[in-house]
Amino acid sequence: MKKLLLFSVVITLLLNSCSTTNYNSKQPIYKSSPVNPNSGIHINPNAQTEREYQALLKTYKPETAEVLNSLLNDSSNSPNVSISIENKSTCNMVLTISGNNYFKKIPIGINKIGSAMVPKNQNYNLSGMLCNSVYQKTKFVSNSFSINLSN
Repeated sequence: MKKLLLFSVVITLLLNSCSTTNYNSKQPIYKSSPVNPNSGIHINPNAQTEREYQALLKTYKPETAEVLNSLLNDSSNSPNVSISIENKSTCNMVLTISGNNYFKKIPIGINKIGSAMVPKNQNYNLSGMLCNSVYQKTKFVSNSFSINLSN
């Protein structure tokens, strides 16, 4: 079962990285935004996340090769492990991974997979906005893992 899951993650990452990426193929669905009581100005977390996502896309360098090498090869002696996040929602997102001497923001488009290599045996905070919902989790990372997010 573990090999099947590993194989499907590898194939998905490989196909995802080889395809032509059009992150703007769907427009995010915006829900009504809350109003800041001090200024009366509408606050739209989706718009803020979308701006950050678009800005980050210009400079972000994916670690697809490193993640695939980690998953395909015996990486038990490696000091790093992979984290893969699949965005199955209708909104683009920016996932922040932070830990001891580690900080990274990963743009993850609609129905796309984002991944990162992180030092193992550490606690990491994973956080981001997903269609007006806050995702936040603290996880001790000792081996590679995958997360599926949806709205």
